[in-house]
Amino acid sequence: MKTGLDTLATALYVKTDDLLKAFPHLAPWRPAMGITPRLTDAELVTLAMMQAMLGFTSEARWLRYATSHLRHLFPYLPKQPGYNKRLRKGAGLLRRVTQLLATDTSVWSDDVWIVDSTPVECGRSRETVKRSDLAGWAEYGYCASHSRFFWGLRLHLVCTLQGLPVAFALTGAKADERETLLNLLAAEPDLVAARPGQTLIGDKNYFGRSFEQELADQDIRLLRPTRKSEPERPGAPLFKPLRQVIESVNETFKGQLDLEYHRGRTPGGVIARVMQRILALTAAIWHNDHTGQPVRRSLTAYDH
Repeated sequence: MKTGLDTLATALYVKTDDLLKAFPHLAPWRPAMGITPRLTDAELVTLAMMQAMLGFTSEARWLRYATSHLRHLFPYLPKQPGYNKRLRKGAGLLRRVTQLLATDTSVWSDDVWIVDSTPVECGRSRETVKRSDLAGWAEYGYCASHSRFFWGLRLHLVCTLQGLPVAFALTGAKADERETLLNLLAAEPDLVAARPGQTLIGDKNYFGRSFEQELADQDIRLLRPTRKSEPERPGAPLFKPLRQVIESVNETFKGQLDLEYHRGRTPGGVIARVMQRILALTAAIWHNDHTGQPVRRSLTAYDH
């Protein structure tokens, strides 16, 4: 494993440890009286990030690898059932650390956002669909970019032009992208209030007079391709090159972080595994930003 990933892991551990010392209530709840975990919450966050960064979709294989190669970073490693349980309980902490890292970058204040959604497949066989604990949340949907139907969820992502995740949500495959975006913005009003005149780039699915008016009411300017029967929209020449950014981010999630091979079988399991991948991408951008390296959407610099 390259030294760069060791450095990133150490920096993330220190950042998370400092956060939990300052705000101990952010740690997953556990009884006041009981055995103190030998793997700290800061170590858990770091271990989860490294699993996603190094491309291990199997927790059992990951822990065997970590036992052989990462003892210098993690003196104690739990068994797979314990790690899985801790990871699911710690999904909220992963999200909080991700938000902290994102706000601690120079690109957080970017005045241009890009929004899109990408499929998170959760099963293919009919038996899986019928018996899965995800039934009722996961559903059949269509991926236009790959011309295929799938059963699962959608990851809705708002990011900066540098690929830094700003806001995200997991929904059923058929969820309306416009409604999801408005709900995301409503859930974090301070995010929009602090950015007057924000520009948002979306695809053709982000359309509608009332939708655009709601964005305009929040001082957000929407750029999207012109739909059939519409007059030419402003900003069209800039659209295609900028849209490639979100495609690059989605490719990082799928090609390098194995988003579609998450192996989650329950809502909590899927959420934790998706959060691992968002944390890994955010941590890489945060670390590059703080060490003076180019802010990359690709994670190849940290591959083993």
